[in-house]
This record gives sequence, C-alpha cells and structure tokens, in this order.
Amino acid sequence: MSKRISPAWWPVLGLASPVLFPMLFVKNRRYKRNVEESRNLNKARIENASCLELPELEQFELTVLLEHKAASGFLGAPGVSYVIKTNKGSILFDLGFGSEMPALAHNAAKLNFKLNQVDALVISHLHPDHMGGFKAFRNNQIAMPPAFGKGNGMACFAPAEVGADGFETKIVQGPRMLPAGIASTGPLSRSLFFMGLTEEQAIVARLKHKGMVVITGCGHPSIETIIQMAKRLSDDPIYAIGGGLHFPVTDSPLRKPGLKVQMIWGTGKPPWQKITEQDLEQTIENLNAVCPKHIFLSPHDTCDYALQRFKTSLNCQTHILESGVTYSF
Repeated sequence: MSKRISPAWWPVLGLASPVLFPMLFVKNRRYKRNVEESRNLNKARIENASCLELPELEQFELTVLLEHKAASGFLGAPGVSYVIKTNKGSILFDLGFGSEMPALAHNAAKLNFKLNQVDALVISHLHPDHMGGFKAFRNNQIAMPPAFGKGNGMACFAPAEVGADGFETKIVQGPRMLPAGIASTGPLSRSLFFMGLTEEQAIVARLKHKGMVVITGCGHPSIETIIQMAKRLSDDPIYAIGGGLHFPVTDSPLRKPGLKVQMIWGTGKPPWQKITEQDLEQTIENLNAVCPKHIFLSPHDTCDYALQRFKTSLNCQTHILESGVTYSF
C-alpha cells in the first residue's frame, strides 16, 4: 500500500515544521473542543426531534449525475450530484465540483438534465465536492454549472449560511419537509480536524409498503447518528440507505500529486490518525443491526477496499453507485 504522503513531500514538511507544528497544535485544541460541542448538539437535536408527516411515496428514483465511478459513456469524479424523483416531484441533491471538473456537465448533457426539471436544490453540506467546487467553498457561494440553467428563484435548502445566486436560500435549522414528499433530517454536526465544525443534512423518505429511505452526502456526522435522527422522524423500518459513508481506509478517490487527500484531509481525524479496520467493522456491525434491505454506497469518499468489505459483510443487497445510472427503490 502506497503512503498517504509521498516521500517527495517529506523535505517540504520538514522545512515547514516550525510553522506546521504550532498550527496543528492549535487545530487539535479546537478539534477536541468541537468534538464535545458536536456531541452535545446532536444529542439535543435528536432528543428534540419528533415525527414528521411523511407521505407514503409510490415512486423513488435516484439518478446519479456524478459519482467517482461511472457507467460506460459517462465520466466519474470524486464528488456527488443526484437527481431524486418521486411521484410527488423531484430535487437536485448536491453539485459535486460544479464546473471545476468536466464530469458533471458531461453527464448532465448525456442525460438531458436541466435545472428546470426539478422543484428544488438541496445541498447536503458546504464542502467543495458537494457545493460546486473549491472556489465556491472559498467564497461560501453555491456554484451552479452554467449549462444547468438559472435558478430563477428556485428554493435552495442548505444546512448552514451560504449564498446562492438566483436561488431563494432557505437555511434548514431542524427536521422539516422539503419538496417532492422528501424530508431533511436537519443539520447534524461533526468535528472535522481541518474543516472545523461541519453541519450536514441527510434526506429521508417513506416508501409505501417498504419503509424509510435515507440518503446522505458524505455521512460526516456518522451514519449511526443520521439513522438515530431518521428513526425519530418516522416509526417505519429503514428500508434503504444510500450515499457517502466516508471510509478512505486504504486509498483516496481524490488525489493531488503525491497526496492521498481524503486519507489526510477527509478522515475528520488528526492527520497522525487513520480510519481503522476497527472503525469499518463497527459501522458494518451497526448497519447490520438496522437490517436495511438495500444499501447504495457512494465511492466518492470510500476506497475500493472498504466498498468490497461492505459488499461482502453487509446482510443486505449492496450496490455501488455509478454516474449515469438510475436506481429505483
């Protein structure tokens, strides 16, 4: 297994150490404070949540505009963008890296997707691979690819304060209904070492005669925490779980020269710690305890090794999401 940081970077890190070590010390203090704050926030949010009047949906389809893996003729990139269609409407969930990588526009054109085909834009969390790219992240401004068309006042539901030109931005502060008969879990928190306190919302829906569907962006708050909240919103069993679980155990779908970015930046842990086999085993055990019928895994933030472990160890039908494919639940 190749290293997270190429030896070519080691002299640079050595020279930077007088600045780097104090910075890491400060970030670690902040990280530890945020861990406690995040735990308390999520505990209070889940305890205060109550059932929503989720309609029984006859139809639930997820079309992948962007994922790291791709069907023939489509492009992959380490970001997420899904079109979710129900018998009550449709939403666009996340924007990947927007126009900063060619995959999203290419796939959307191949699928004949335009923004006017959906009722709302929903952003899971404000990270570059979900809100439209690194520039969008730096500017705290959601970046819609021009080829998609303009928002024209369409609602954009986000879990934290953000700008979105052409959209009516609605900051989701707790569990609530969204268009298309879908609901948001409301923001759930996670302390990430480099990114600070991060708020992420997942979406949930209720399928007739089946149960609940839970779709995540990255699953930063942990899938266990997200499921705890989902169970407060409906008494139905969990039928399907889809999206990112964030397990770059042995590799990183997002790379820079000499750097396995998600194994350093994207674990949420201090850079001297890794996501371990024990972490992976615990999540597999917890998911099996929930007993979903289907799991649709995102490869944009999870390595092939972890995907294979999920496929062989989960007691349900396990699918790997691919750009260009429509999945019916």
